[in-house]
Amino acid sequence: MAPWWARSLRGRFTLIATAIAALVLIPVAIAGIVVTKTLVAEGVFNDTQDTAERIAFELRGGVLPLGAAIPVPNPTVDLVQVVSAEGLLLGASDGARTLPPLSDIRPTPADRVINTTNCLPTECIHVSAVRVSVSPDSPIVYAGRSSPDVLQTRTLEIVVAIEVTMLIALAAWSTWLVTGRALRPVATMRAELDRVHAGDLSRRVTQPPGEDEVAQLARSINGTLARLERSAEQQRQFASDASHELRTPIAGLRAQLESAQLYPEDTDLEALVESALRDTDRLEAIISDLLLLARIGSRVDIVRERLDLSCLVRQELATRGDKIPVEVDLADGAYVEGVRLQLSRLLTNLLDNAQRHAETMVLVTVREERGRVPRRDNGAESHAMVVLAVENDGVEIAPHDRDRIFERFTRLDAARSRDAGGTGLGLAIARDVAIAHGGTIRVEDRPGGARFVLRLPIA
Repeated sequence: MAPWWARSLRGRFTLIATAIAALVLIPVAIAGIVVTKTLVAEGVFNDTQDTAERIAFELRGGVLPLGAAIPVPNPTVDLVQVVSAEGLLLGASDGARTLPPLSDIRPTPADRVINTTNCLPTECIHVSAVRVSVSPDSPIVYAGRSSPDVLQTRTLEIVVAIEVTMLIALAAWSTWLVTGRALRPVATMRAELDRVHAGDLSRRVTQPPGEDEVAQLARSINGTLARLERSAEQQRQFASDASHELRTPIAGLRAQLESAQLYPEDTDLEALVESALRDTDRLEAIISDLLLLARIGSRVDIVRERLDLSCLVRQELATRGDKIPVEVDLADGAYVEGVRLQLSRLLTNLLDNAQRHAETMVLVTVREERGRVPRRDNGAESHAMVVLAVENDGVEIAPHDRDRIFERFTRLDAARSRDAGGTGLGLAIARDVAIAHGGTIRVEDRPGGARFVLRLPIA
C-alpha cells in the first residue's frame, strides 16, 4: 500500500513544495556562503596588500630605516616582516618580531605581489608578499593579519544550514496549512456526496464563496445532481406513464379474451381476432416507440452521414397518402449531418401530427438561416442553421401548452378527439432526435393554425 503522503493530495502538494524549497534554498545558501567567504578574503587581502605596498614604497624611498620596529599604517594588519633576498629578517613590527617567517613565498620580478594563507604554530594568517624592487637582491615585505573567524570556523555554514532548514520547514508547514484550508471544502463536498443515494437525489453540496476552481467544482456538482434528479424524476414519471398506457390495451385485450372464454357461443371470432390485432398493433407501436426513445442519442446509432434535408422531405412525401394536401417550399443544398432513420422518423412524426390536426392544408418549408448570435463575454459567434418548418391550418396551440406537448404520453384535448391509435410519443421522439443532433424544435406563433420549427446545424 502506498504511504499516506502518496495517497493524500495534501501530502503530495506538501512534499512537492518542500522539495522545490530545498532545491532553491540549498544552492542559494551554498552560493551565499561561497560569495561571503570570497568577499571577506578579498577584503583581508586588500588590507594586507595595501599595507605591504606602502611599506615597500617607503623602503624604496629610504624613508623607512631597517633594524628598528616597523610602524604599521593599518591597525588591523599588525604582522609585518621585511626579509632580505638571502632570507634574513631585516625588520619587523612589534607583533611579528618574535614570530617565525610569515611565509616562505618569494615573489619574482615578473610577479611582485602574491597573496596567500599560512598557518603558524599559534594561528592561521592571511599574508601579502610584495617585492620592493625588481633587482635580484630586493628585500620582500610580508604583511599579514589573523584570518577572520568566518574563514577559520564553520560558524557561517552552521548558521546558514539552520536558517535554510527553518525556511524549508516553514515552507512545508505553510503549504500543509494552505493546502488543508483550500481542500477543506472538497472534503466537505465528498462527505456530502457520500450521503447522496438513488432514493434521494435532492441533496446538494455546500458551495464555497468566490469564483475559484473549488467553487466552480461545487457548482458543477450541484448542476450534475440537479440533472440527475430531473432525469430520475422523468424516468419515474415515464415508467408510470408507460405502465398506464400499456395497461389500457392489455386490459381491453384481456377483457375480450375472458369474455370469449366465458361465452364462446356468443363470441364473434372474426371480430374478436380483429379487435385483438388492433390492440396488439397498439402495444407493438408503443413498445417500438419506447425502444426508439431509449436508442436516441446513445452509441447504438453512431453511423452519421451528410444529408440534404430537402431531399429527405421529398422522399418522405413520396411515400405518404394524400390525406391532406402538402405544399412545399424547399431550398436545395440544405445539408445536415445525422442518422438517416432518426431524421426520417422525425419528419414522419411532424407530418403525421400536422395532417392529423390540419383542416385543409399542410405547408413544409426548408431554408438556411445565417447570422451572428451574442456570447456571454459580449462577443458574437457565427450562426448557421438549417430550418425546417411544418405548418397546418388547424387548431392553434396555447402558449402554456407549447412545451408540454413534447413530453411523453402527453395529448391535448384536441389531440385526444382526433387520435386514432396514436402512442403519444411522436413529438417526444421528434424532440429527442433534434437534441441528439445538436438542434432544437419548438412551436412558434401562427395565426389560425400551428407551426413546428426544427433547427439543425449546417453540415
